[in-house]
Amino acid sequence: MPRTDAVLADPRLEGMAERLGRGVVKDAVGRAQERVRRGEIEPEDVADAALAALPAHAATIRPVINMTGVLLHTNLGRAPLSAAAVDAAVAAAGATDVEFDLATGVRARRGRGAMEALARAVPAAEAVHVVNNNAAALVLVATVLAAGREIVISRGELVEIGDGFRIPDLLVSTGARLREVGTTNRTSLADYRDAVGPDTGFVLKVHPSNFRVEGFTGSVEVAELTGLGVPVVSDIGSGLLEREPLLPDEPDAASALKAGADLVTASGDKLLGGPQAGLLLGRRDLVERCRRHPLARALRVDKLTLAALEATLRGPATPVHRALHADPAVLHRRARAMAEAMAAAGIEAKAVPSQATVGGGGAPGVTLPSAAVSLPEGLAAPLRTGDLPVVGRVEGGRLLLDLRTLPPDRDGEVVKTVIAVSG
Repeated sequence: MPRTDAVLADPRLEGMAERLGRGVVKDAVGRAQERVRRGEIEPEDVADAALAALPAHAATIRPVINMTGVLLHTNLGRAPLSAAAVDAAVAAAGATDVEFDLATGVRARRGRGAMEALARAVPAAEAVHVVNNNAAALVLVATVLAAGREIVISRGELVEIGDGFRIPDLLVSTGARLREVGTTNRTSLADYRDAVGPDTGFVLKVHPSNFRVEGFTGSVEVAELTGLGVPVVSDIGSGLLEREPLLPDEPDAASALKAGADLVTASGDKLLGGPQAGLLLGRRDLVERCRRHPLARALRVDKLTLAALEATLRGPATPVHRALHADPAVLHRRARAMAEAMAAAGIEAKAVPSQATVGGGGAPGVTLPSAAVSLPEGLAAPLRTGDLPVVGRVEGGRLLLDLRTLPPDRDGEVVKTVIAVSG
């Protein structure tokens, strides 16, 4: 059995120790030595076996290929970043001027580049601020404007946002009290007017972005709420900064502000296509109060997020935008080419029509015509657990790999992966 220190002295493993840490490499060597004891490999193969077993990155989080047909899959990290955003985040990983003015040599506003880009993207906002997610933005607003006071909100907008977290619980955690008005399916302006009083901190309008209520329904738009004498806060959720013709029912920040909302909150990692962040836009005095509150320090974003957000706002079309606007005819041609290549390797594969969705708590009920490669269901687990996980969806006893969520330059990579796991 080769000594551990002798194996670790292998130049290849020394290089990996610099990248991954000595402990990770030493553990891999130990596992390879155990394989020698079990007679699975020869002693001279320990270094090679250890090298082959090492992860590509120091973190255990693994990149996957999303072929579920869900553009913003929460469990897969929602919006994939653009190349520009990835480059910006990597460049910001070292020392940066995130809170420093290089010209004057004194402290500057944190993340001013990202703030300027966000303000430019939404000219209707007098001021902007960024926190670590949309829930944080709501918590900050509730703390600043309504701690010890009331928030007036429609019963039909008391939504659960995922993983058991609910908007009412978040708001009450700030010390605010909820004044529920209307019913689950119908709320009128009179309901709001009757509830607003001296103890009202603000009226909250929450877009039910992950469900739809149809039938005998009624709700009040932001423009109708602006005459109640208290601030109106609009939580649009999915992060559209301006209207998207493909999603006519999805609210956007610019329209909400023009309609009279005093503050708008939104997510950065949904339809905006950027990193996880909570966007706060609106009246200068209210935004400034939120920015200067002590809680804002606990909710601030780091330099990597600020860099990626700025690049998303200033850069080219995001992967989410490209996926949303993908041509179904092109998707079908890609699916046929991939299926033919897999079939040539003896795999039961065929191109089929598919329906994709936005996901991530956005555009409920909206489907997007797409195309998929249909494979035997038994390939689902091997593809998920391979060296490069490919995640599709099982439907009707078949595994569907939807093309709308796959960048075109990765088609060949998926074909090779499918062939490899089928061999």
